[in-house]
Amino acid sequence: MIFKAVRDSRPYPDHKFSTRDWANVAPRPVRLDELTTTKRELALDKLLDEDSTFYGDLFPHAVQWEGELYLEDGLHRAVRAALQQRNTLHVRVLDLDELRPKRRPEPDSR
Repeated sequence: MIFKAVRDSRPYPDHKFSTRDWANVAPRPVRLDELTTTKRELALDKLLDEDSTFYGDLFPHAVQWEGELYLEDGLHRAVRAALQQRNTLHVRVLDLDELRPKRRPEPDSR
């Protein structure tokens, strides 16, 4: 299996990150088998297009939510990496776990 799981939607809340915001997130290597995709379908013409990132970010975007990594953008690049026998990919990871407020422990009502 290439990815940890395949989903058809995003389980995390809208982060409202713009393209400029994503550009400020440093890419880091991520194993493909740690990623859960948020898209089920792949367009073959985009997969085979050598210039598929000409107008976009060179790095895929992932969101960490509740300890899981979700591939939000860059499915074609990730599959292309797998077809080239690569196990890792440099990805911009937005850690929503780190950004959301920490829950305070419930007071003991005894």
